[in-house]
Amino acid sequence: MNEELDIHAIRMRVALRQAQMAAAAGEVPVGAAIFKDGHLIAQAHNQTETLKDPTAHAEMIAITQAAAAIGDWRLDSATLYVTKEPCVMCAGAIVLARIPLVIWGMSDPLRGGAASRFQILQSDTLNHRTDFIAGVLEQPCAALVKDFFKARRENV
Repeated sequence: MNEELDIHAIRMRVALRQAQMAAAAGEVPVGAAIFKDGHLIAQAHNQTETLKDPTAHAEMIAITQAAAAIGDWRLDSATLYVTKEPCVMCAGAIVLARIPLVIWGMSDPLRGGAASRFQILQSDTLNHRTDFIAGVLEQPCAALVKDFFKARRENV
């Protein structure tokens, strides 16, 4: 692994720890972390069940935290790490926040709003485009989601 991928893996582990916290709380296990200038400025996990809020996705909460941390809604020099490909809502928020790079673990071919199903991040109809890297720590990110839903099906 090269040095850049090592850094991405280290930072993705922050998001993965958040996803584990989500799973422990009965939430869909997605975690996010935002770094700016090499520093962690926000980290969050899904809280839709806890907050009874359909918008309380890890990415949305982390974006709000990051904007508050730097005092600006423009996160144009930040990098977002998230364990699962963002949905359409989160991909839209990423573009609106002008985040230049998103790195995710597992892709979501059914609901992925960033690249797999919809290509919000690279849409030429929007005023900003976001680059992305997929598949960083893909196996542990995917296993967490798979195990979570398997356990839910067994408990029904």
